Amino acid sequence: MVLAATAGLLVLAPICGEHLIGYDSSIGRPLDLLASLLFFIPLYGTVAVLIREAVRRRGGGPLALVALAAAFGLAQAGLIDQSLFDPHVTGDPAYDDDRTHTLIPGTGLAAHPLVNYVAGHVIWTFTAPIVVIESLAPRIADRPWVHRRGLLTLGALYLAAAALIHADTGDVGASPAQLAATAAAILLLAAAALIRPKRRTPHTPPPALPPPTPPSEAELVRARWRRTWGPRLLAAAALTTFTTHQLLPPTWAGTLADLAILTTVVALLHRATHQHHRHHRTSSQGRRRALTVAGAALTVNAALSFVVDPIGTVSYPAKYAANATLTMTVLLLLTAAHHQLTRADRPTPHP
Repeated sequence: MVLAATAGLLVLAPICGEHLIGYDSSIGRPLDLLASLLFFIPLYGTVAVLIREAVRRRGGGPLALVALAAAFGLAQAGLIDQSLFDPHVTGDPAYDDDRTHTLIPGTGLAAHPLVNYVAGHVIWTFTAPIVVIESLAPRIADRPWVHRRGLLTLGALYLAAAALIHADTGDVGASPAQLAATAAAILLLAAAALIRPKRRTPHTPPPALPPPTPPSEAELVRARWRRTWGPRLLAAAALTTFTTHQLLPPTWAGTLADLAILTTVVALLHRATHQHHRHHRTSSQGRRRALTVAGAALTVNAALSFVVDPIGTVSYPAKYAANATLTMTVLLLLTAAHHQLTRADRPTPHP
């Protein structure tokens, strides 16, 4: 089970981060898509596993997961491929001109690509795949999966892939000041993510309370409403949020609105997936809510992939076939994850 979950995360992370939205011309070449996994698994899959292991070993929650994912996303875009500082990162003027709308004077950095690249890694490359795979294996979701030797191997694979990407940056020429500022931000994010949560200190139990009174009819109605409509409202809000994130214009107004939306989502996700802090285990209801949000993120990109115009020349029949295949794969995984969470909630029968 542990080996299957780890392998699943190694593969799902690059698929969700690179292939699902279908922005590259390789979406029309199935063999190229499969071959690219040999490179993207070391670059992204290993990081997803390392992030998950670090957070689970430290007893962290959603905020720690997001912060560490942001650190790796910033490292990828700011230090490794340096796309944050490359005015011709795609070679397509329609894409590259977008960064000119939010340039920060004197920095060579544009706010829209910064938010877009880092958020893309946080949501689709790392966090959503972690949530889905943990939901597929809920009984081991709070445990470490990889031993120290395996972590060292994954780290070495990642560094090798990162070095290959960095060697291919060409003449981007990020300045020492840009690289130093990026590295400082990465260290701050990583430090915030890896601070061990405070354990609840023992305390004297409160005095015995009188027996609870039976709930009123109004309270029962509200509880039924929350059970029936709460998950649907969460799914609708998540779908709306991620769709808005992907469609906001690359302007200052769009970027600031995007930041406000994403910050609110992280705060709500933290509240919705609260942990039992004494044992650092996520509640069953919290896992369901996290899967709802992660599933919405993947569903949005899967749907948008059919209208995304890939960079470069592409065979559109092959593109749509790949889009459909990836969409069905995501929906099947989400259905299976929901089923596994339902099974885990059932009480274990006693002999």
